[in-house]
Amino acid sequence: MAGIEHKQVESDEAGMRLDRWFKVHFPGLGFGPLQKLLRSGQIRVDGGRVKSDARVQPGQVVRIPPMDVDAKTKTGPIPGHDLRHASDHELLSRMLLHEDAKVIVLNKPPGIAVQGGSGINRHIDQMLEAWTSPRGEKPRLVHRLDRDTSGVLVVARTRGAAQKLTAAFRERDTKKTYWALVKGMPRKKEDKISTWLVKEQTEDGDRMRIARHGEDGADHAISYYKILETAGPNLSWLEMEPYTGRTHQLRVHAAHIGHPIIGDPKYFEAEHNWAFPGGVQNKLHLHARRIDVPHPDGGRLRITAPMPQHMVQTWNLIGFDMESAQEVDD
Repeated sequence: MAGIEHKQVESDEAGMRLDRWFKVHFPGLGFGPLQKLLRSGQIRVDGGRVKSDARVQPGQVVRIPPMDVDAKTKTGPIPGHDLRHASDHELLSRMLLHEDAKVIVLNKPPGIAVQGGSGINRHIDQMLEAWTSPRGEKPRLVHRLDRDTSGVLVVARTRGAAQKLTAAFRERDTKKTYWALVKGMPRKKEDKISTWLVKEQTEDGDRMRIARHGEDGADHAISYYKILETAGPNLSWLEMEPYTGRTHQLRVHAAHIGHPIIGDPKYFEAEHNWAFPGGVQNKLHLHARRIDVPHPDGGRLRITAPMPQHMVQTWNLIGFDMESAQEVDD
């Protein structure tokens, strides 16, 4: 634990909220402890007491009391080799897209599981222990993403927030938008996919398959898609929205219409003469791009997540227009 520090606000930090400034410089400091330090006057700006929403300006001096967290030493996206060595605090902080008293929103990288299971040693649910509040309340998951799917993941800070958010997902008062790169070009520019899905066990683990109506264990699944851009007849960039939330739903539905998602290890079954695009990494190209969810305190929370590096590389290689899509997001 270090002693009292005084840190000057840099020119590129002009107008930054104080809580965000601390999140950048001290990613291991949770929301609750930060509020406690502010209320007790241990954190000051230019000698005066401040609140978390105060905007800092270049040249101001922030008084930083002794804390059990270290200053941030690295920034930027999560390199693959860091996953095994970074602390849970550090990894979660790099994923952070939004944080307030009730809700945390993360940009989950591909390759990290949301929950534990066979062969999984590290997962988001376990890592959230690092952000347990001073009252002993651990943040709670309210929905899931597949291990190899990246993107927006909503987490509740409190029990009450978890109940409201879970209800919103269950009652479908949320809108989830995914981006996917698929093989080929769907015949319709946009369409609805409606099937029944059932889980079956295989040598490679659980797998979902298309089922008949009334089949034992089958659930109805509805997805929507529209084509955003194509690269000739071989590849298409789809925007997909799951109306229901079944396991692997978008992946199964994409394969069902004959256009499996590139890099999908379970559901991509291409013909023998189909060549994987040169320069494209053989990783799942499915990203939870946006979410629109009711905030537990009222209003709506709308968050967009940047794509993972392997998808950015593919988009650049193919020449897809990400800037136009970004304008639609905004």
